[in-house]
Amino acid sequence: MVLYKGKYDLRGLETITPEMEKDLDLAFKICSSYRNEVPCEMCGRCCHQPNIIIRPEEVERVSAAAGCDLYTFMTSKVVQTSDGIFMRKENNGPCPFLRKDNKCSIWKDRPMICDDFPYVVSMFMSRVYLALTNPEVDILGLLDYMDESWPCTRAIKETIRGKVEEGRKTRSG
Repeated sequence: MVLYKGKYDLRGLETITPEMEKDLDLAFKICSSYRNEVPCEMCGRCCHQPNIIIRPEEVERVSAAAGCDLYTFMTSKVVQTSDGIFMRKENNGPCPFLRKDNKCSIWKDRPMICDDFPYVVSMFMSRVYLALTNPEVDILGLLDYMDESWPCTRAIKETIRGKVEEGRKTRSG
């Protein structure tokens, strides 16, 4: 297993070639550019996603931010599986730290996935990578999983084709 940038699991790969890493860096740059261009509007929709992952190294920080001792946090706020640690949700509802005003009660100490979502997550980045490396692929066709009612998704879909085209020029130039 290979981890790109120390956190993106490239399952099935034993190594990354220098060319692949260069393309991944370009995809990462494109995806990361959205953070500043399309700031979070606090709509709360991402807080309803099915799998909000907490990395093992984040557990203590997040539990402290939640005001829970580690035992209480691990037994009442999260579910640990063989694939990782996930936020426990009541009746498939939102993250337990989402307040009624759609603000995160642990915003400053939220898990990394919450900070990365939706711009720098594996699903989006892998699709940008595929579009960069395969000129016949239309990036919008790869993003049909994105709900267009989300403010960030609309902004991404309006601009991603141009960013991928520019990335392809950079890549081949």
